[in-house]
Amino acid sequence: MLLPVSRNQRHKSLTVLAHEAGFSLREIATHLAVSRASVRTYIGDYKAGGLESLFAKANRSRREDDEALKSAVFTLLHEPPSASGINRTTWKMVDLRRVLAVRGHHAGMDAIRSILRHAGYRWKSAKIVLTSTDPNYREKLGHIRSILANLQPDERFFSIDEFGPFSVTVKPGRVLAAADVQPNVPQWQKSKGCLICTAALELSSNRVTHFYSTAKNTDEMIRMATALLDEYGLMRKLYLSWDAASWHLSRRLSAFISDHNESAQSRHQPILELAPLPASAQFLNVIESVFSGMARAIIHNSDYASADAAKAAIDRYFAERNQHFTEHPKRAGKAIWRKERTTSEFSAANNCKDPAYR
Repeated sequence: MLLPVSRNQRHKSLTVLAHEAGFSLREIATHLAVSRASVRTYIGDYKAGGLESLFAKANRSRREDDEALKSAVFTLLHEPPSASGINRTTWKMVDLRRVLAVRGHHAGMDAIRSILRHAGYRWKSAKIVLTSTDPNYREKLGHIRSILANLQPDERFFSIDEFGPFSVTVKPGRVLAAADVQPNVPQWQKSKGCLICTAALELSSNRVTHFYSTAKNTDEMIRMATALLDEYGLMRKLYLSWDAASWHLSRRLSAFISDHNESAQSRHQPILELAPLPASAQFLNVIESVFSGMARAIIHNSDYASADAAKAAIDRYFAERNQHFTEHPKRAGKAIWRKERTTSEFSAANNCKDPAYR
């Protein structure tokens, strides 16, 4: 069985055979449509080492394998373009090639791309991510994890936050529309009211307690603590977890909790204990995931006639949600209500605050 050969290999074979048969270099080059230089090279290789030398693959060095060029490319990439007189904040491939040439390293853009690709680099867009700046991040995270891992049947853990303030207007969102129709929402609208929904998610039962506030302040946090004491009065201890907003860490709130705990046992009421989240760690606040699901379901693409109508929709959403988890008990985790865009669980890798729906 004959193996297929390339055009170059056929030319080499015919050149050697023709030369052995007495044909001149000119005749061979003309017949094969190759240069006389190539004919001389083929014959020279054959005379030097026979067939092995004739058909040996040429060891051509690729530009992207040049170590000096690689070094020059990454040296340049580590510099801002402005250092080379380019009024940009990021490099463009054409600028890289031009500046490299000025520095004595001539290379095509394909060679530069190959160098970057083989080094594991890709052009990517930077994304904004939430990052805690709390120096005690690990300690606070570990403390909350310890509480949840050892939560007793007579204890409850609450993730607390506020949704809003938001204006009751026509809201944009995804809507089914004909191909020739472009849904739109007026940029300037007259507000029908403004709402702040303060809520607490109990992680053991997945139950939400909520009310409406006129401001975000210490009074509303004390109001929430009082509401939870009334609703969960048979428990021994309630853990309150919220972010590092100033009204969540006020002296007056701490004094309220301290005064309550001093007489809680004699009044047969639960003890309150704070489990604050690390600073700038909204992504750990589990109720943010519930807020995102609520916003997606009833706030986005809405056009409520009044603030009371918006409140009625929110009340119904949480009532149906609470009823669902009463009938189907489940700890807060994974996809709560199956409408949340992000996993609703306490995890250092989680990002409960979905920017697409807040």
